Amino acid sequence: MNLPGYYSTGQFAKLADVSVRTIRFYDRSGTLKPSYVNENGARFYTDSDLVRLQQILLLKYLGFSLEDIREMTISQIDSSHLLSSLKLQQKLVRDRIEQMQTVCDSIEETAAELSKHTDTEDFDWKKMLDLIHLTGMENSLASQYRNSSNLTARIDLHNRYSVNRQGWFPWLFSLLHLKDGMKVLELGCGDGALWTKNPDLDAEHLDISLSDISDGMVRDARRNITQALKEFTDCFSYYTFDCSRIPFEKRSMDLVIANHVLFYCEDIRKVLKESRRVLRDGGRFICSAYGSRHMQEITQLVQEFDPHIVLSADRLYERFGLDSGRQILEQSGLFDSIELNRYEDSLVVTDAQPLIEYILSCHGNQNRYLINRYREFRLFVEDRVRGGLHITKDAGAFTCR
Repeated sequence: MNLPGYYSTGQFAKLADVSVRTIRFYDRSGTLKPSYVNENGARFYTDSDLVRLQQILLLKYLGFSLEDIREMTISQIDSSHLLSSLKLQQKLVRDRIEQMQTVCDSIEETAAELSKHTDTEDFDWKKMLDLIHLTGMENSLASQYRNSSNLTARIDLHNRYSVNRQGWFPWLFSLLHLKDGMKVLELGCGDGALWTKNPDLDAEHLDISLSDISDGMVRDARRNITQALKEFTDCFSYYTFDCSRIPFEKRSMDLVIANHVLFYCEDIRKVLKESRRVLRDGGRFICSAYGSRHMQEITQLVQEFDPHIVLSADRLYERFGLDSGRQILEQSGLFDSIELNRYEDSLVVTDAQPLIEYILSCHGNQNRYLINRYREFRLFVEDRVRGGLHITKDAGAFTCR
């Protein structure tokens, strides 16, 4: 039976230069389901399935598990998603190249050091331990992929549809009041957007330390800042650490920034104490958060589609939000004054795809319920955004002195 635009399993496998057994395995495992199955059970694939297969094979090549791959290739293919996917794949390959170059350099240094010793008893075996740690670091890039793709999806939705044209990052930047000679520390810097989204930044006389708990995010920040702020690259330093253990001296910073970070921390009070410890007298701590109404229409949307979906297993705004933040900061007894500035904004979303990508980026159970109903969900969202879907934003920042 010939179906225009469709390939049989054998044709599809031959076209992709893989075995029929591989295609059948991905079908059985739910990693790549056929676009059409006829009444006799024959499987048929389309060109968009080739795109999915390319994603699967590259992620497999980079060492991702089958479970990781299933989660990362959930979305239906369209031009914007394909472009985003290719950019993320390119970043993953670059990250792997950087990792392998670091391992290669370390092997070369260890070999050079070993060649100086005729007796291995004199050799510093700690170098071998360093090599073990390097070759074992980030065996899977899955967490980096998720961090980067999730952050991209969230920022993209706000960039496209925010009513306030100033944008979140320029607004937050306006609260920093940077002056020449200041030493600045950002906790949870993500991909460096606070700095790259502010083209008027003059960092020549600043000392800015960017940190994140994720090596992948720190690499993204370094890469983005090197490209966007070439003339100021020497003003930035990069660190990977848990913000409950800040590796800087007491009273060494003029400003500490925690942009949407505190509600992720296991011990918020410890992070506050560490931030205060590294602040000079008269220094400022700026921490942003959101309130209970933030993006509430998105929660309502997915629960209307399926009431089992929970976009966030934790109500992060209850841990540290605009409503609870002041009390937490005051009870810490670490700051003399606390001021809240609210960011006035909302979204009017007119296209389904960015909203769907945002939903898939959330830290909830949505993938479990959407993976087999994606096309149905897409049609549902397309119907809801027709004419514009208004979404409340409830965000702001505390300035603590």
